Amino acid sequence: MVVLLGAPGVGKGTQAQKLMAYLGEPQISTGDMLRAESRGGTVLGRHASAYMRRGELVPDGLILEMVRARLEAPDARNGVIFDGFPRTLAQAEGLDRILKQLQRKLDAVLSIEVPMRLLIERLSARRSCATCGAVFNQLLDPEAAKRHRCPKGQTVIVQRDDDKPETVERRLKVYTVQTEPLKDYYRRSGLLSEISGEGSVDEVFDRLIHALAGAGSDFHQDTRRN
Repeated sequence: MVVLLGAPGVGKGTQAQKLMAYLGEPQISTGDMLRAESRGGTVLGRHASAYMRRGELVPDGLILEMVRARLEAPDARNGVIFDGFPRTLAQAEGLDRILKQLQRKLDAVLSIEVPMRLLIERLSARRSCATCGAVFNQLLDPEAAKRHRCPKGQTVIVQRDDDKPETVERRLKVYTVQTEPLKDYYRRSGLLSEISGEGSVDEVFDRLIHALAGAGSDFHQDTRRN
């Protein structure tokens, strides 16, 4: 069972997908879970939707209830990859309580690290289709936005307010303040490995796999399931 941490723009979602294929374990994103529960009209989903409609953060207790329910699903019995969860120290402590009750444990916490200047550069290069929401990155694929043909009408490519450099910098500072205590928590438990997120997708993935191999025999390359 792996926790994958990283600020916006480090490529966490991409690496989570690659780890999911490599380990044969499902990716758990609390954002995805919230949307799925809301669409499904479950009791938890209805409670979460009420907070989201008011523009409020969903309480940690409700998030943890969803995580517990997801961990009890059949496909999660052999392990999961937590993508961007926990986000706070309270969530980490709550996750530990749940895992203790389920008689399970975390094997590794991998934090993808990229210098703030590079993250600002990456995130500020994002552009979006104002109609359908498709996202492009001028650094990774300068021609992508030009090739886009919006399925909903006229293509209008914009830079969202939350992708402007000054806004990105504020978001990253908030993330750092929120996440440093979380990293210290996992560092004290000996679970944390900090991985450089610079370089190609495959280079970063190789570093993650190397860190997992060092975390214990459960993640030795011979256990690869795909």
